[in-house]
Formats: sequence, structure tokens, C-alpha cells
Amino acid sequence: MSGYTHQAPYPMTHQGGQSVAPYPAFQGGYGDPVQPPAPGFNMNYNQGPPPVMFQPAPMGASPSYGDSPAAISHAPVPAAIVHVGVPPGLEYLTQIDQILIHQKVELLEAFIGFETNNQYEIKNSLGQKIYKAKEKNDCCTRNCCGSLRSFDMKIKDNNDREVIRLIRPFRCVSCWCPCCLQEMEVQAPPGTTVGFVKQDWHPFLPRFSIQGPNKETLMKLEGPCFACNCCGDVNFELRGKDGGQPVGRISKQWSGLLKEIFTDTDNFGIQFPLDLDVKMKAVLLGACFLIDFMFFEKVGEANQRSSVFS
Repeated sequence: MSGYTHQAPYPMTHQGGQSVAPYPAFQGGYGDPVQPPAPGFNMNYNQGPPPVMFQPAPMGASPSYGDSPAAISHAPVPAAIVHVGVPPGLEYLTQIDQILIHQKVELLEAFIGFETNNQYEIKNSLGQKIYKAKEKNDCCTRNCCGSLRSFDMKIKDNNDREVIRLIRPFRCVSCWCPCCLQEMEVQAPPGTTVGFVKQDWHPFLPRFSIQGPNKETLMKLEGPCFACNCCGDVNFELRGKDGGQPVGRISKQWSGLLKEIFTDTDNFGIQFPLDLDVKMKAVLLGACFLIDFMFFEKVGEANQRSSVFS
């Protein structure tokens, strides 16, 4: 054909007999292990712990997408994985070092002040729901005994299986009566006691012992003298049984002015060592609920309790 110029077929032959592509060779950049990263790359980026592979979800649930991470449904933990010494339903707690707790708003309680059973959503650090909790007692106990009321609280996973039960008996509120201080029993699974949360006597500080199933003290929890979150968080520091540096904490998080004034819906965060015994993680979950009722629960027009004196 006239006008046609013959060109070397691809790949072209370079001097020395080596075949190369008909365009310049790629010089470094992304993906080249020899070359440094391109300008602007964060050299100090810390990848952190490996991602959680499985997020508990109802069996057979199909993925759904919403406006929040909590609306994303992930695959459940495979049944073939067996965790020795871990109570059933608590396998997911072995993978995390932080829990978020959000109390659900009860409209009847918010509008007319009639005390209803407290309900909570327990989430991971991504805001995905892993458990739900609901207080169980009678109407007379809730509205007559206020924040001192006794209750059983059932904590269920996303398959609606009860995995933890919290039992709080009626106890005294004043630090001047040390013979009958606050305590809570933690069972996981229900019927098997894994630990206790027991208030320690102190003239002005809220202190608690985190105990094992035989009531042996394993850790200590200490809060501030005045446990009131005025535009800030309130931290209860977790330490070893002999004191020392904090290894974790339970934080009452500031929920906003309107919620703090007109409702008793509370937000909490729990931090603990990743390798902590999963049973003790469950006991710390119980300690968080006990702290909520002792210091931040409001009944009707009554204000929240702020210290060990009130």
C-alpha cells in the first residue's frame, strides 16, 4: 500500500539484542521496593494491629448498607474456631481492647419522667454493634429505689443469645456505712460466675475492686472525688491490684448539653489491655454499668449522684 512505512514489531529490539517496550522504562515510584516513596507519603504511618477479620452478626444475615458503620453486617465467626477457656459468645472480646456503650433514649422517660428499664447498645471502636443490654426488674423497684435499685441485666449478642448476666443486689449508698457497699456479680455464661465488682470503702474517692470468681482482687478501679462531667469526660482509672501506672480506664463521655440536662442517656468508653483475660473484660463491662447507676443515673427530677457522699 502506498504511503505505508514499515516499523519494527512490538517489542522492539534494543542495542545488544535485548527486547524492550516501545516506551520509556518505568523509573521508580509506587510499587518499586528499591525507590523511596513519592513526596507527601507519610513515612511515620503506623499500620497498627491487624484488622479484625470477623464481626459478629446474626447468622444468615445478608450485607446491608446504611448511613452509619453500624448498618454494615459482617460475616459471623466461623463455628470451626474454638477458643479454649473463653465463655461462649465472648470470642469477639479476645480481638479488641476498647468498647463503646451507648444508652438508648426512652421517650416515655424523657417526657414524663417515668423510670423505665435502661437499655444499652455495646459497640466496637468502629461503632458496630456487638452486644445489647437490658435491665430487668419491676416498676415499683425502679421508681421507688431510684439509682440504688437492684436488677438483673441480660447482655445478648447479635444472634439474640444471652452471653453475660449482671446481678446487682440492693445496697447502701453512703460511704459512712462500709458494711453494705455496692457490688455486682458477673456471670458468663448465665449461671457461671466469672467475677465480681465490689466498692471499696474510702472517705471521698470512688474505688472498686475487680475480683475473680472466688472474690480474689485482681485489679483496682479509682475515680475522681467529684464524678460530674461538666463539658468533659470523667475517667475511672484501671490499675493493677497493687496500684502503679494505669493499664486501662472507664470513661463517662460528654454527650452534649441538652442530653446531659434533659435525659440520663449516657455514653461510656472502656479501654483495657488487648491480652487481658476475656472474663475480666466481661467484669469490667459490669463495672461500667455499676458506675453508671451509682453516679450518673437520674430518676424523675432527681439530680445525678456526683460523689460518694451523696
